[in-house]
Parts: sequence; structure tokens; C-alpha cells
Amino acid sequence: MTLTYPDQGVDLNSCDLEPIHIIGGIQPFGYLVALSSDWIVARASANCEALLGRPAQEALGHPAASFFTPAAVDQIRQRLSELQPGQVERLFSLPLTPSGRPFDVALYRAGRQFVLEIEPAHQGMARDYLSLVRPMFDAARQASTLDELCDIAARQMRRLTGFDRVKVYRFDETGAGEVVAEARGDQIDSFLGLHFPASDIPKQARKLYTQNLLRIIADIDATPVPIQPALDADGQPLDLTPSGLRAVSPIHIEYLRNMGVRASMSVSILRGGKLWGLFACHHYAPLNLPYATRTAAELFGEFFSGLLEQMEIRTTLAQHETATRLHDDLTAQVAHGGSLLANFDRFADLIGQVIPFDGIVGYVAGDYVSLGQTPSQAQFLDLARFLNTTGNGACWSTHHLAQVYPPAQAFGDRVCGLLAVPVSRVPRDFLVLFRREYAHEVLWAGDPGAPKQAPGPLGDRLTPRKSFALWKEERRRQSRPWSGDEKAIAEKLRVTLIEVILQLLDASNAEREAAARRQQDLIAELNHRVRNSLNMIGAMVSQGQRSAATLADFCSRVSARIATLARAHDQVNATSWAPFPLGPLIHETVRAAFPETHGALTIAGPQVLIRPSAFTTLAVVIHELVAHSTALATPEGQVQVDFAQTEAGDLTLSWREHGGAGIESEGGAWHDRMAMAIVERSIPHELSGHARVTFHAQGLEAQFTIPAERVQFMNDTPTPSPTGSPGSVPAASLLSQRALVVEDNIIIGMEAEDQLLALGAQAVDLANNVAQALSLIAANTYEFALLDVNLGNESSQPIADVLQGNGTPYAFSTGYGEVPWAHGPKVPVVTKPLDSIALERAIVASRLP
Repeated sequence: MTLTYPDQGVDLNSCDLEPIHIIGGIQPFGYLVALSSDWIVARASANCEALLGRPAQEALGHPAASFFTPAAVDQIRQRLSELQPGQVERLFSLPLTPSGRPFDVALYRAGRQFVLEIEPAHQGMARDYLSLVRPMFDAARQASTLDELCDIAARQMRRLTGFDRVKVYRFDETGAGEVVAEARGDQIDSFLGLHFPASDIPKQARKLYTQNLLRIIADIDATPVPIQPALDADGQPLDLTPSGLRAVSPIHIEYLRNMGVRASMSVSILRGGKLWGLFACHHYAPLNLPYATRTAAELFGEFFSGLLEQMEIRTTLAQHETATRLHDDLTAQVAHGGSLLANFDRFADLIGQVIPFDGIVGYVAGDYVSLGQTPSQAQFLDLARFLNTTGNGACWSTHHLAQVYPPAQAFGDRVCGLLAVPVSRVPRDFLVLFRREYAHEVLWAGDPGAPKQAPGPLGDRLTPRKSFALWKEERRRQSRPWSGDEKAIAEKLRVTLIEVILQLLDASNAEREAAARRQQDLIAELNHRVRNSLNMIGAMVSQGQRSAATLADFCSRVSARIATLARAHDQVNATSWAPFPLGPLIHETVRAAFPETHGALTIAGPQVLIRPSAFTTLAVVIHELVAHSTALATPEGQVQVDFAQTEAGDLTLSWREHGGAGIESEGGAWHDRMAMAIVERSIPHELSGHARVTFHAQGLEAQFTIPAERVQFMNDTPTPSPTGSPGSVPAASLLSQRALVVEDNIIIGMEAEDQLLALGAQAVDLANNVAQALSLIAANTYEFALLDVNLGNESSQPIADVLQGNGTPYAFSTGYGEVPWAHGPKVPVVTKPLDSIALERAIVASRLP
């Protein structure tokens, strides 16, 4: 009997439109019974008389309890209550009918009905199908490379199933497949390394592979069994998407027959929910696997997908860690006055560590620099005009340049692929990586482009290809493709390159003129950063108000967090994005939170430097630990901090409190939910590290792990103590007389006034311009002066000259991080927003000889 699709007016003019999920029948090695929500038989396969004891048509409309035992009905009801959409529940060796014969049952929903697919249980099969795959799991875990993993998996799948041939079949970005691993019998020809065109697997079949992970075809010559009735009362066919018994498309049967295959099975391999490939199993005689074996094969396929994803994620993370170091290195290079184009060899070497290439060109503001295999300068300038048309500022790549840019044939002997990283808007500047030709043969199982020769038995447009003879395609003028990870890294580096290259525009007048054309880029990047800062502050305000008990408490917490961020930013800038010591950071944070008396703090372990990419995160976490420490808030309390280096080079930071008040995670000092979230989640989320926090009777205990790429250890060097440093001078002894603040912003001026009074000043005078400040200096004697660098349309340089002349200690305050004119090398500079610790240091430093 030939199975036909339910007549719904479907136009089968393409294999991609064949509705295989509503094929209307099943394979004959099982039975199908569909029940309504009130347990009435609504559909049955035509062979159900052998199961139910009466013809399928006569079984329709009868309660399921008329055919199945009460115990079986109870088990099915229980599994049905646990059934999730798209899920298949399995029951093995279930005595379904009064005969007592055991059956394996698959249960799933199809619209408003639920479906039972029933197969006779194979005698002697282990009911625990997990035991079948446990040795397979152990073997697969031994693989260290992707090729080794695929090879082991193919051999284990063949051992489990007994198929003549098992292939691991991987799809590329076009949908074509390649056999990357194979296990086969001695007399079976090898398909290893062969490619199959994307048209071999139609689109709707690929979709089903992501929804139903295993597909079995026991015998292509078996007569399919129709489902009765074909259409329900609403005129709808039964959706067999989750089915394990679904009948086979006649087109696919002809395809397998052309290959000489009698039975097949496929197990989907997914990566991130998308179809990565298949286990494709072929047998040259009929083969019906027990349901438990098929379930074990499906489970192994899911396990393999997980191992595959873990392996690829590890590779991706390693590349991204290298890219992070590249970001830090490039930023530090420019911060120290380096020039990207002048040190192009070094720059190219850094890029090559994460994205392999054969040649590289830097094209910035009309300047051209190249290394390795590249087009000539004239050829590149023409190519740059083409690259201007390729996108909207994102990276663009191709491994077959001549196909999209025919003039590239002229230099195809040198380069055939490129990855372009734009670093400005139109007219764009570029960093372009080139790859040379990778000439190779691709072996196809049949000519993928062969024209149709004659109509087949299913019609002219529904004929699968017939030839699987080896066909060689020679690929020339193409490079090795750029991987998805490489393109993602390039996109992440684009922002860094924009920053670096824009700084190079200050090298000459021509570069400064070109910088004006790219101002929008810089503004966009700065706007993004400003918005991020505003969003962060907004989040602090929003989260802080939920846990603050009073307005004063709320203001105090928000101010402290903002000051922590500002202090971290200043410290990173002050070291020109070089690593910063972690020990002094902790000591300074304690001083900021407890300016007078506090519990004892002890730090032990090697000296650790924190890289700029991790500094702000750690600064915020340490602030919350200190601010909420009941041990530091108690004079007799103690906090022990230990640094240790793991074998992998990671930093382990342990924080242990003793002598504090008893606390709980939902009460006491830690009722601030935002503070707890920062401590527990910041390091894992932002640094890919680990955090564990516990509470005990005397305080808090925490352990953090920071990945090796975020830290730098100074071997055998003890963590320095800040004792004797400017920051350790007791705040009350810093000032005792009159001080002067010169600031054109009244709010900032009042904040500075309050901080100087808190540091012991007897009185503070506030001036907003040069004339007023000079008048005050003439009338008073000052112990210390804080000068804003920019005062509207004038600067505070004349005031500094007078103060220097009469020997008054002073410091500058600025939001720019530097003073634009020459001044004494020992005059301290405080960056805004003002921070009490930084101000204390400035006062002490201003008095040094």
C-alpha cells in the first residue's frame, strides 16, 4: 500500500514543502492510539486489531479502559500529568492489555489529544537504559580534541546499535554536511571525509531534527500503516512531530534505496539549540532496534551534544581571555605614549595571538602600513572603497574575496580572504587581516550540482538524486574560513581599536584634521560610556532605596558606592592602566569606611596586582565587605584576609571576620539586598570567577576566586602594609587652622568645605574666581588650599604661583585627571568627584619637602 498525505490542498512542488510531520501513517513495527482528553479512543492505526482485539474502526469512540488494564491506565495518567509541551514520556515493559504481554509505550501530546505509540517489549532487554550508555559516557569523556571525541562517539554508537555504518555528520554554514567521523564493518566502503549537499536534507526535515532527536526507519520496504481517521472532526491531520513510529516520506525512501540502504537511524547533535550535525546510521538489511536501545542512543546523543558544547566553549573562553589581555595591552601601550602605527610589528603580533592571518594592513587617516601577504597599496586603496559599501560599521569578512570583488583576482596569488575591522564612520578607516589561498579538494558523495536527468516515480520535482559516486571539487582562490569565534573577537576588539586609533590622530596636523571627521564616532563611544555610568548610578539609587531604612541611610550608602567607583577609576588612571596592588586597595577602603577607630585588619599572602579589567569590580565588592563588616565596626573585632595562588594561577581571596556581632543573611548588617548581590554575584558575572559567602556567629566568611588572566602575582614579595603612608595619617591631625577652597561650582565647593572641616580645619574660605582668591590670600594665612584647575574662562595658575611663593601647601582638583600647565612636580592632584581618602593624601603630600 502507498501512503498518501491527508488532502489539505498542499502543493508538493518542492521537497522543502513536503509535510512530513503529518504524513498520516506509521511504520508497521508498532501501534498508535490517540485518546481524547476524556480518555476516548479518537484515532488508531489500522493494525490495532492485533493489540486491541477489534478492528481500528470499531475501537474508535470507546473508552481506553475497555482495552487497557486499570493498572496501565493509572501509570499512563500519572505520566500524562507530568508531561510537558513537546516532551515524550516513556514506559518500558508495561503490561498494557489483559493478556499481560509487556509493551514499551511512548506518550506525547498532539493538539488536544494525547498519543500512545506502542511496541512489543523485547524479551531480555534491560529496563534501565541508563546502564547501556554509562560505559559510552566514560569513553567519550576521555577525548581531548573534537576529532577524537567524534571518532569515539561513532564507535560507541555502532557498538550500541549494531548498524553496519555510523557516521558523525557535521553541517557547515551553508547547510552542506561533511562526514567527520565514521565506524563501519569490514566490508563497507568508507564515507569519511565526503561532503553531502544541503539539498539532501530538506528544511522541514532539519526543523524536525531539532524537535525530535531520534528518527528510526526499520525497513524501507515495509508497508506503512495508515492512521484512522486521517482527519479529525475539525478536518485536521494528526501532528506526528514527536513520533518515533512516523512513516517515512516516499522521497526519502527512494533516496535511501538509491544508496542501497534498507534501514537507518539518525540522532540529532545540537549546539545552543541549533542543529550542529547528526549521528547518521545505515544498515544494508532491515533492522529494528528495541525501544530501550533507541532511548539509550538518544540519551548518548544529548550527552555528546553537551560534551561538544563544553569543548567548544572552553576554546572560545580561551580565545576571549586572550582578547581581554590584548585589550589591556593595547590600551596600556597608548596610555604610555606608544603609537600604534609606529609599533605596528608589536600590534600585529598581539592580534595574531587571537586571530591567525597571513597579512595585515592598517589604514588610518590616509596613512598606510602593511605586513606580510597583502595587496599593493594602490590595490588596497581600491579595495577600501569597496569595503566602505559592505556594512554599517560592523566587521565584515569573506574567505572568497574574488567572488564578491572581482578585481581581487589580480592579487589572488597573495591573498584570497579578508576580515575587515572598521575603526571610524564613512569615509572609514580599517584594520584588515588577510589570508592567502587554501587550495584543496572537497570530496562529494555525488556531484552536488548535477542536473536532473529524467522524472522519477514520484514526479519530476520530487525526485531525489541517484548518484553517490565520489565526485571531486577543487577549490581555488579561497582562504581558510574565518570562524564565528574569530569574527566575534574582532567585533569586540573594534571598540578598543577605535579608542587606540583615534588617539593616533593627534600625531600631526593632518591627523588632527582627520579627527574632526571622526568626531561623531568618539562622541558615540563616549556617550555609550556616560550612559553606562548613569545607568550604574541609577541602578545604585533604585536598588539602594529598596533596602535603606532611612533617607540618611540611603544617601550614605549611595554616596559611598559612587565614591568607591570614582576612587577605583582614579587609581586605574593614575597607574596608566597598569596592574594595581590589591593589599593597599583593601587598606584604603577600610580607611574610607572607618576614618577613626576600627577593628584590626590583617592581610597575609603574596603581593597581588589586579589588572584594570577587574579593578573596578573588586573595588566595589571590597567596599561592600568593609562597609557591612560588624568586626571592623567593633574596636575589638578582627578581619583576616588571605591571598593564595592556585595551581592554575588563579587568585583565592579569603575574608574571615572574628569578634563581630551575630548576623544572618536576611537581617542585621546584611539586610541590604543590593550589597549582598554585589558580593555574591559580581565576581562570577563580570570576571567569570567564583564566590562563596557564609555567615556565622561572629561575622561573615567569604571566599572568592579570580581567574589568572585578571591578576598578577609578585612571587615571594609579602603584601605591603600601608603603615606610614600618607593614607595612614590620622584624619583628626591633618588640619587645625584655616583652609581655602577655590571652586567655581558651589555644590562641589561646599562638599570640599565639609570634607576639610571634617579633617580638622578651624575654618574654610570659599572663592569662585582668581581675583576673589587672591584677595583672601592677601588678608589671611592658610594652612592648606585646594584649587580647581579650570575656573570658568580663567585658570587657577596665578593663585598657585602666589601660594608657591609664600610657602602655602596646596593641591589641585580637576575632572580631567591632569593639569594643563607646568607646575611643581610634587604638587598633588585630586580628581573629581572628591574623595576623602584622596584628599587626605593630597594634604600630606603637599607638606612633603
